[in-house]
Amino acid sequence: MADSNDPPATDAAEPQLSAGWIGKHHGLDGMFHVTRPRGPLLVAGTTVTVDGVARKITHRGGTDSRPLLRLEGVDHITTVEQLRGKDLFVPRSMLPPLEDDEFWPDELVGMAVHSTGGALVGEVANVLVLPSCDVLEVRRADAADLLVPMHREAVPEMDAKAGRIVIDLAFMGEPESAEATSAPNEG
Repeated sequence: MADSNDPPATDAAEPQLSAGWIGKHHGLDGMFHVTRPRGPLLVAGTTVTVDGVARKITHRGGTDSRPLLRLEGVDHITTVEQLRGKDLFVPRSMLPPLEDDEFWPDELVGMAVHSTGGALVGEVANVLVLPSCDVLEVRRADAADLLVPMHREAVPEMDAKAGRIVIDLAFMGEPESAEATSAPNEG
């Protein structure tokens, strides 16, 4: 069974993207704060999918960094509390076009991560958006997950379109022997 925070399946099979999460209620009438927002995607009149149900944004207030929303059919504090923590999914086609060297952070999830020496380190499990910088959460088979700041010294090479991410384990304070144990035989 799919998690209710997984991107919903649509008839057209258009990829979905989280535009934020339903946060704490704001008043008693169904308004709520959005956490981890992609504010420009959350405008009045837009249809979002929450917990598998398509709902129109009927009111948008606040700022892009701290939006307040009201959704069609969500008109009471108890409904907001039932949906709290759920993703607000929008069709990926709503995203603005990117330049050739740009990418959306969620596109990196699932990509293989190699060391500067060429050994497989693991794969991107998540991209954490932090105030100081974005961080790759790299899942490794034989070691603890590795948090890698998306900084030139830590990630000397990244080509999202080609699916290539190279990290410098020495910069991360990881011994070279750790990469050899987590890398498969690539003969």
